[in-house]
Amino acid sequence: MGKSLTEIAQQLKDSSNKKVQLIYAFNGIGKTRLSREFRLLVAPKNIVTGEEWEEDSGVKIIYYNAFTEDLFYWDNDLEFDANRKLKIQPNSFTNWILIDQGKVQNVIDNFQHYSSEKLTPHFNDTFSEVTFSFERGNNIQESNIKISKGEDNNFIWSIFYTLLEQIIAELNITVIGDRSTTKFNDLKYIFIDDPVSSLDENNLIELAVNIASLIKSCVADIKFIISTHNPLFYNVLYNETGAKAGYILRRFEDGTFDLDEKKGDSNKSFSYHLFLKHTLEEAIKQNNIQKYHFTLLRNLYEKTANFLGYPRWSELLPDDKQAYLNRIIQFTSHSTLSNEAVAEPTEPEKQIVKFLLDHLISNYSFWQEVTQ
Repeated sequence: MGKSLTEIAQQLKDSSNKKVQLIYAFNGIGKTRLSREFRLLVAPKNIVTGEEWEEDSGVKIIYYNAFTEDLFYWDNDLEFDANRKLKIQPNSFTNWILIDQGKVQNVIDNFQHYSSEKLTPHFNDTFSEVTFSFERGNNIQESNIKISKGEDNNFIWSIFYTLLEQIIAELNITVIGDRSTTKFNDLKYIFIDDPVSSLDENNLIELAVNIASLIKSCVADIKFIISTHNPLFYNVLYNETGAKAGYILRRFEDGTFDLDEKKGDSNKSFSYHLFLKHTLEEAIKQNNIQKYHFTLLRNLYEKTANFLGYPRWSELLPDDKQAYLNRIIQFTSHSTLSNEAVAEPTEPEKQIVKFLLDHLISNYSFWQEVTQ
């Protein structure tokens, strides 16, 4: 019998002896909703999320998730297509770090570090709008550009990360009277859900190391909860923070959830590859194969090929049907057109998932699970 997300949130809250709790889950499982349930459990009214901030009392929890991005929205100047700007909804979240603390340059430095030194954000006088310029060389600057979605997410995270840096710096001042604000004296939790998924592997590793360093530098009694769908990000955080265990968040067919504790990173007992295999086996067993299972199957083939040193994952497919099966997996796992977005695969497509998973297990014995 599974649990509700509220019960899962309570399970995390009850683990008060852990400074860091790491959660792995596939996209769409419920990580973002879990962060909101946890917030409601800790402080239903007194929060800072970028969405709202109670001014009259201390903050108990800060969280970053997909809803934080809703504070920022684009005005694309559809009439003239010239003056494009990112607008910031009025909130104390950005006002405190940008106006009160004057950390604009920190935001810019963090943003450029993970994007490009030639890409520069420009805030207006009231810090309610941001425009971006790009230096193209020979002193030529292209102004009012529309940045990519990945750069957009990176910029929003840079503001939030700068906020975290400043809050922890404040709380590391042991004499309370010497702090510039009392708003964070009651802070107990920081919940981060998938900060920047658009980074390449090198930058993602560095980001995880930086977050871990920030956590280790915090002398205040604050608990950190970090959820992600990226196994590499999880691994680095697990090792850099010295975690003893982490969690896998699963959702069952009846809409309930399970938070399964695992010791080791995703290359050890966390068993990301075995988790993929198990997920596919369960879908086959329940005859509940969906389109996204083709993506998981391809991911499993890619990880296997990389482990065994094959230059292309398609080389692991049965020799007599390589081209055909490669095309089926590519098409099904990357369908983008609306008429292709059928929720449930056909019966022959379901049989392909079973056939290819059986082929992988039968021909590559290292996939046999080891009893621990």
